[in-house]
Formats: sequence, structure tokens, C-alpha cells
Amino acid sequence: MANVSSSGVAIGLSGSPIAQKLEAAAQNPVLATARRALAKHWRLYLFEASELAIFMFAACAFSVWLFDPASTAARAIPAALLRQVLFAAAMGAVATLIIKSPMGKRSGAHFNPACTLTYLRLGRIAKADAAFYVIAQFLGAIAGVALAVPFFGKTLALPTVRYAASTPGCCGTGGALAAELFMAVSFMAIVLWTAGSSRWSKTTAYLVGLVIALDLIFFGHVSGVGLNPARTFGSAVFADIWTALWVYFLAPVTGMLIAAEIYVRTVGLSGVLCAKIDATSTHPCPFVCSHPGHPHAFE
Repeated sequence: MANVSSSGVAIGLSGSPIAQKLEAAAQNPVLATARRALAKHWRLYLFEASELAIFMFAACAFSVWLFDPASTAARAIPAALLRQVLFAAAMGAVATLIIKSPMGKRSGAHFNPACTLTYLRLGRIAKADAAFYVIAQFLGAIAGVALAVPFFGKTLALPTVRYAASTPGCCGTGGALAAELFMAVSFMAIVLWTAGSSRWSKTTAYLVGLVIALDLIFFGHVSGVGLNPARTFGSAVFADIWTALWVYFLAPVTGMLIAAEIYVRTVGLSGVLCAKIDATSTHPCPFVCSHPGHPHAFE
């Protein structure tokens, strides 16, 4: 039998269809851009996933604590409205803490695909980074609920808890759609108008927390306050509740894009300095950024 050298094998494979496909893939500019983005910003993607995982774990924990009829808090606070207010305040505080955290200051603290896609529309985040952000956010939402399962077990599946799922409430699907659109427009409007203002930028993180809390108080019974496609999906995976899922994907993205369009037409695109929610952050900025106070590199 004739001996075949390794070089011979390499030469033999070089013209094969498989080798040609591999070579074409290696030279694909889209894949090359994705590889560079992943190599440079993988920590940011991990931060985004971690931020939403923390948010979802907190949502599950506070849902169990306040809405499980057998819990100490539920027995001590029989008034459902008061418990909803406490839940809203807790989740608003969690959101603010995430935005102000070292992770949030570095990644921009989007932890919401609708927010990331809006900044993509505004040209403040690269396409590859936006794609990895969205993937990370969905994975983080799932991971956050998964981490809650060992802690709270079957309690998460109770009808009053349901893995903190968002579904249409008292006003049906139409009411949920209207509520989610309103919340998304108002949320992004507050972010854009305050983050782009030297006077108000220090308040953005706190106003975001306040808006989330108010949304949960006033619209919790209408839509469950999704406001975030990844957040809704993470709960739905475990609760196996897919009711009107399209509302919770379409409305947040559409609403935030509407807010962005209004902002651009009234203030101008130049008013969007950066894609960070907390524009006061002095951590290295990975975005398409024109903020004078941001170092423009991620080390």
C-alpha cells in the first residue's frame, strides 16, 4: 500500500468542497467582524447576560416572597395592593442598582433587547455588538429563572407567582398591547431626554427605577409589565405560558423606536451622545460614542 504523507493529505483536501467552504467562511466579512467583536467585547456580553439574570432572579424571589399565599410577607401584608407596591419598589430599586453597578457602567446596562435595538437604530452601537447583546440578554433571562428554581422550587409554579410571567390581564390582549406600547415609549423617552442632558444625566438611573416601579403599580394588572422581550421569554420558558407572546416582543421594540424617532425629529441625532443608560459613567466606552466624558476603549 502506498504511503500518503500529511502534506499530501493537505494538498488533497485543499481543493475539496469542504476545504473551499471552510476557506470561504474564514474570509466572510460578517463572520470576521463577529469574531473580532466577540474577542474584544466578550466581557460586555457576559455583563449583559448577568444583569438580566440578576433582574430575573430578583423578580422570581420577590414574587415568591410577596405573592405566595403561604409566605410570611403575604400573611403579614394581606392587602394585595400594598404587596404590589412593595414588589414594584423592589424591582425599581434592583434596576437602578444594576445600572449603577460596575457591570452596568461598563456594558451600558441595557439588559433589554428593545433598548439595544433602539440604540442600533440610533447608530450608537455596532451591529455585531447589538447581535451579541441581544443573544446574551435572552440567555441571561433564562439563566436567571433557572437559578431561582433550586431556591424556590415548586413555589415558582403557583398561580400567583408563575415564574414572574407577563400575560394580558384585565383588559385582554388589546389592553396589554396598548399598555406595553405606552410604557416602552415613556421609558425610552425618559432615557434619551435625560441621558443626553448635562443637567439631568445624573438622574437617569434613578428615573428608570422609578418608571419601572410606577409601571408595575399602574399596569401590572393590565399586562404584567413585560417591557422587555428577553424578560418575558425567560419566564415563559419555565412557566410554559406563551399567551400573546407577540405583544411582548412587538410592543417594547416598536414603542422604544417610536420614542427614538420623536427624539431625533425634535432634538436631533446629535443629542444621543452614547448608548450607556448611565451617561455619567467614566468607565471605558465600547459604543459609537461622542460623549466628551467617556474614554473610548474597553480594556
